[in-house]
Amino acid sequence: MYLRHFSLREAPFSITPDAAFFYPHEGAQAALNTLLVAIRGGEGFLKIVGEVGCGKTVLCRQLLRSLQGECVTAYLPNPDLGPRDLLLALAHELGLRLPASATRLRLLDSLQGCLVAHAAAGRQVVVVIDEAQAIPVRTVESLRLLSNLETEKRKLLQIVLLGQPELDRKLARPEIRQLLQRITFSDHLGPMASARVGPYLQHRLQVASLDPRDAVEVFEGPAVQALAQFSGGVPRLLNVLANKCLMLAYGENRHHVGLADARLAAQDTASVDPAATASASWWDRVVAARFRPVGKPHEMPLAAPGERPRTRP
Repeated sequence: MYLRHFSLREAPFSITPDAAFFYPHEGAQAALNTLLVAIRGGEGFLKIVGEVGCGKTVLCRQLLRSLQGECVTAYLPNPDLGPRDLLLALAHELGLRLPASATRLRLLDSLQGCLVAHAAAGRQVVVVIDEAQAIPVRTVESLRLLSNLETEKRKLLQIVLLGQPELDRKLARPEIRQLLQRITFSDHLGPMASARVGPYLQHRLQVASLDPRDAVEVFEGPAVQALAQFSGGVPRLLNVLANKCLMLAYGENRHHVGLADARLAAQDTASVDPAATASASWWDRVVAARFRPVGKPHEMPLAAPGERPRTRP
């Protein structure tokens, strides 16, 4: 709708995970570094847990992109499978053509043969399981059996689990504690800091721009501050709000997004905390004052977002 208006070649704030838009804010880069270091060190089980909308799938795809040409990778985006079906899905990802009727024993034997062949050729095999909190408890045993595949020197298979906090609760269950003990490295992926929201928005605009060198700052300072508050730094929610802001600006033939656009977008988004939009009028005054030219001796320092405004003595 607004691509030509803002000189864009694609939508910059789609909620479809795309590694091309990966933004390495502190939490995301730390999680990616943890995975890369652990994988290259030959560790067997790795885990990343993050809240809904914080970018786990984008991180997952960026990891696969980083490992391209370095490892043999398999990606399981939907692990809500029975024990045998999970093994069958992994076999297909690794290029093994086995009938759907293959027994669990045959699947394990075929997978072991495949992994031994890769190891003999000096290739690491990494399986990345997204939405890992959906793995049925009865299927976890299949993962444990896969982790047993090893030579005297190294693991034949490395498994990366990415999931919501429910994954930690599932792994804490007594009947599957053996798997929890095998996880050697883990990290947490949370929302980005409010200071990263502006650079994040600009990064996505540059990636989507017809000419990244000419990408302009579309979001005005007060709008960025408001979007940081309304989204809580959650990338998916921020994308939803930013997309609506661009639609509002386009509808009024403007090339910049202001504070009013951010407020309207937030009020139209069910997942935004109603308390945040209810206090928007107070927030308008705070942001407007924050971005007013400073230097007047009678002006008081302003409170940061989330703090109570200071009063005069």
